[in-house]
Amino acid sequence: MRILHILDHSIPLQSGYTFRTRAILEQQRALGWETSHITSPKHYVAESLEEEIDSFHFYRSPRINGVRARLPIMNQFAVIDTLAKRLDEVVRKVQPDLLHAHSPALNGAAAVRIARRWGLPVVYEVRAFWEDAAVDHGTSRAGGLRYRLTQGLETWVLKQVGAVTTICEGLRSEIIARGIPSDKVTVIPNAVDPGKFQMGAEPDQTLATKLGFKGKQVLGFIGSFYAYEGLSLLLESFPIILASAPNTRLLLVGGGPQEHNLKALVRERGFDDKVIFTGRVPHAEVQRYYDLVDIFVYPRLPMRLTEIVTPLKPLEAMAQGKLVVASDVGGHKELIRAGETGELFKAGDPEALAHTVLNLLAQPEHWPQRKAAGRRFIEKERCWPASVARYETVYRGLC
Repeated sequence: MRILHILDHSIPLQSGYTFRTRAILEQQRALGWETSHITSPKHYVAESLEEEIDSFHFYRSPRINGVRARLPIMNQFAVIDTLAKRLDEVVRKVQPDLLHAHSPALNGAAAVRIARRWGLPVVYEVRAFWEDAAVDHGTSRAGGLRYRLTQGLETWVLKQVGAVTTICEGLRSEIIARGIPSDKVTVIPNAVDPGKFQMGAEPDQTLATKLGFKGKQVLGFIGSFYAYEGLSLLLESFPIILASAPNTRLLLVGGGPQEHNLKALVRERGFDDKVIFTGRVPHAEVQRYYDLVDIFVYPRLPMRLTEIVTPLKPLEAMAQGKLVVASDVGGHKELIRAGETGELFKAGDPEALAHTVLNLLAQPEHWPQRKAAGRRFIEKERCWPASVARYETVYRGLC
């Protein structure tokens, strides 16, 4: 089977989007499927129209220039047109059996156009509703013109394609609510490769000393600092935690739009010496910081985006046998079994967050059992081979 994947970005860009992309491509190759890959003009760089990365060959779309590139809304249609033109060239060359377009809907719209020309089936994969992400990032307003146009295009693509896949039950329910038949929508959940994560790795004592963590209990968050991640709520709860567990420290690894505000809040509260911001660290170094953390905290705020989309980071933490505390938004409840693989607290409530962390800190005798349960969950239910194997049924149903 020859599959042509249509993507916004590709490896080696390090993000949740591309981690999933890499996993899908690696597993499909292991299954003996022949895959080709094209990225849209939104790809982070396109110096060449073809590129080899980590033994994967990528076809790139040219950049968009001129007036259309600068006009709001029109620039999005320019992405579709440019991608469709390049996709037509690539289809002619690689002769795929099926097009697999990954959200956003711009990719799906281009795929539908070219699939009709060539008589090919299309699978469209929804990883998030991009209109909701744009609202949180401040580039769109809920219910505004851009929001409604993006939502409308997404729904149109969903209705045109032969099959839809998505990453979680929350998104599946939303897709079905848009009038898409339930038997057309398959959940292929996010997962991790347990073989790439080691349980019980010893902390780097040199790094621990450098950060002031020697002999401390460390709470941590590693990821992007977007408002919906709720890191301000974590900082709001931290004084409550310190009052009962003064030996606790907080490690924040990463960066993003909220970084300046978070640092200002720490200075304002006067615990600069107890909250460590590392900034973004090279991917090869991230594991050293994971190893320092006793409890990972994911305080996502309650909103449409977090209620229906599952994150990847809690799975990575559980794969390493780390303790996990998370807000009870819908995306977390699909991943974490409270009292078994992690702990959930009432979303948006700093006192509930603090009390949940303190209860866990006070029961170290339960930690080994909790860590082992999280790792078993990953190995049995959320490993990439099990997840990606579901694509075969979807593909075979169209070819």
